[in-house]
Amino acid sequence: MNSVGRMARVFWVALRALAVLTVIVIVYSFVVTGLGQAIFPHQANGSLIEDGAGRVVGSALIGQSFTGADGQPLPQYFQPRPSAGGYDPRHSGGTGLGPDNPDLAAAIAQRRADIAAFNGVAPEDVPPDAVTASGSGLDPDISLAYATIQIHRVAVARGRSDDWVAGFVTACTRGRSLGVLGEPRVNVVLLNFDLDQGIH
Repeated sequence: MNSVGRMARVFWVALRALAVLTVIVIVYSFVVTGLGQAIFPHQANGSLIEDGAGRVVGSALIGQSFTGADGQPLPQYFQPRPSAGGYDPRHSGGTGLGPDNPDLAAAIAQRRADIAAFNGVAPEDVPPDAVTASGSGLDPDISLAYATIQIHRVAVARGRSDDWVAGFVTACTRGRSLGVLGEPRVNVVLLNFDLDQGIH
């Protein structure tokens, strides 16, 4: 077989392999998408949160800021972790500042003081996740400790009892992943949504 014949044979084999793999990828994509829609439709569609009128108000997977027009935190809402990107999915990521960076240390100290004053607690009672952002800057979860120091402030702002608000925190608390990984956490987006709806 001459070189032209060998090249034609190799080309034909490569073309058939490409066609087979393309079909496999397309079939796989349809099968996985179909199974996702059939078994986990809520998760497959982004874990969207809808209000009573059917309008999408967020996703349980992406945090939101709960601030007023002036950028200040609203006292009637539980506040999330800081976010380097302002909870904008287009700017996911951290600041890139290391633990010894003086700007980061100053920002953490200022956040600790602000959060302590806002919630009426001692600075040493402010947990680490309240003053540090997650790696993605989109984390919707906070620690149970951070949720707990916010209960009284939210209760006062909403004219409710601490126990009433604490019930919502309990309902929105998820345990450790697989029972052993991580710590219990509270989804702030779902918590604030449920508080606005008055149900848990």
